[in-house]
Amino acid sequence: MRSLRLWLRIISAMFILSLISGCWSSREIEDLSLYVGLGIDVGEETEFEKNIASQGGIYPEEDNVTATVQIAPGKSSSQQNEQGGSPSSGKSSYSNEQLTGDSMLQIFRQFALRRDHPLIGHHLKVIVVSKDIAKKYGLKQLLDFILRDNDIRPNCLVLISHQRAVDVLTSRDPTRIPAFYLTGITNNSYISNKIIEPVSLSKLDAQMQSGSSFLLQNVLSYKGEDKFSGGSIFAARTTKFVGELSQTDLEALSWIVPKERSGVIKTYSKEGFTVTYEIKNKRTKIIPKVVGRDISFHVKAESEGWLMEDWRAPEREEKGAYLKELEEDFAKLVDQQIEQMLYKLQHIYKADVAGFRDSLRIHYPKTWKKVKDNWDEVFATVPITYEIKTTITNPGSSTE
Repeated sequence: MRSLRLWLRIISAMFILSLISGCWSSREIEDLSLYVGLGIDVGEETEFEKNIASQGGIYPEEDNVTATVQIAPGKSSSQQNEQGGSPSSGKSSYSNEQLTGDSMLQIFRQFALRRDHPLIGHHLKVIVVSKDIAKKYGLKQLLDFILRDNDIRPNCLVLISHQRAVDVLTSRDPTRIPAFYLTGITNNSYISNKIIEPVSLSKLDAQMQSGSSFLLQNVLSYKGEDKFSGGSIFAARTTKFVGELSQTDLEALSWIVPKERSGVIKTYSKEGFTVTYEIKNKRTKIIPKVVGRDISFHVKAESEGWLMEDWRAPEREEKGAYLKELEEDFAKLVDQQIEQMLYKLQHIYKADVAGFRDSLRIHYPKTWKKVKDNWDEVFATVPITYEIKTTITNPGSSTE
């Protein structure tokens, strides 16, 4: 009896070990075509496509869109340069491949004709759309296939490039994968009010479905180096690019959006010396008011921060009246920035990307139902007042 039990235990142990011995159907990551970045540009055939077409490799299509997929891991530099990758030596961490057509799904399926492994989008990190194509087609059109595709995670980020998207997805550093690099920059939004809150694919879809205008982060590129600078405004009805806000405008917008954000205010003393204030805490409240058919808003924002730079020479004591004077100067500067930013939103672009619509919807739902279908037009005529207060809680450490 004991021997039977012993044999049963041995057989059971061997069976269990066989189940956890490994993944019998696993595939090495080097053998997969994982694309981590996607660029969308105005259609422009690559040299490869032109050459293949001259040999008879033609498929009926319009050259409306050029899609760039960034695949990681990459391949050798000679192969990568042929496909539009970065000019580097040795093996690169990624490769960029491009195809042109008039259907995003068709383009993705066409990649199967030139790759030994199909594209896999489970790890897509960022989508970069060029400003030029966003003027021609709405994001609803450009991203329709991507939003319907279950293979693509809804948390991938969406950015707008000033020039071609492929340039943003190209780096001269062979060890750096641009898609990961761009995602990393968005994580700095907590420390800089020049970076807007990251917009994921799911969040963008919700904004488009709600019929509201929205703002996406701009990214500039030069010789393989990228920089976030300002934001692009998209119209509610068309989801097309209609204009943009500068870095200064984004700083002003951060005072209206009720999010806890850090940032820096730089001004100049009467003597012309640089003085900077770092925001440590910020509280914003948008107060809507409805009287009959008249709608108005009052924004109340308060911040506490540190005096981080003071270039005066010779130095004088930083307390009392002097700090009060600086607090007023900082508040006046923010007032000017907000005035310029709101003028653009209300009178140039006529697009509410600051969240006033949400405040009205929450506090006055009946009024909101009457104006929601043409809110941007109503927003352009609504009076907005604002009250900014900055408090210096710490003049900084002394080096003396």
